[in-house]
Amino acid sequence: MNDIRAFGAAVAIVAAGLVAAWLLWPSLNQMRGIEDGPGPNLVIDVEGRTFGQIEIDLFEDRAPKHVERIVTLAEAGAYDGVVFHRVIPGFMAQTGDVEFGRRGQGTLAAAGTGGSPLPDLPPEISDVRFERGVVGMARGASPDSANSQFFIMFEPAPHLDGQYTAVGRVIIGMDVVDAIKPGDPDTGAVEEPDWMAKVTVKR
Repeated sequence: MNDIRAFGAAVAIVAAGLVAAWLLWPSLNQMRGIEDGPGPNLVIDVEGRTFGQIEIDLFEDRAPKHVERIVTLAEAGAYDGVVFHRVIPGFMAQTGDVEFGRRGQGTLAAAGTGGSPLPDLPPEISDVRFERGVVGMARGASPDSANSQFFIMFEPAPHLDGQYTAVGRVIIGMDVVDAIKPGDPDTGAVEEPDWMAKVTVKR
């Protein structure tokens, strides 16, 4: 009987701890300087060698057209199954090629060269610096060529400041970002890459 009571007490303590952690999670993020802004959040379930969830606070006030694009594609399911095709340790992890970067549609050799059926976007440059956890919109040589691809910073990259559109910041799951399968140190190309199994929008 005493063993049953002890077990029940242990379960109650663990449950209370889990509830407290869940309630305190936003506060802990604020203590770390990570705040959830007023914009929608992008929630990415990562699978592959790495499993976990990334939540991104989208900068609707700073890059409204780019955020609208990401939200539109996410809500249409276009990002589901898209791989992290370019991952450079110490720099960034890139994904979002809905045209050529989806698992199961054949070779991924062209991943990173495509976009979406929607038109390209002109830049929306802000004062956001490309620090660890910041999410930027990928583009080609033309500043007006952003479409569907985006990247998440592992470390600060000042040379990107003022050159690319910052669309958000990771507020939960940087440990998952850090664990994304890395690519070639020079090219970033990833063999058997991790992928975004499900991408949803939380408002």
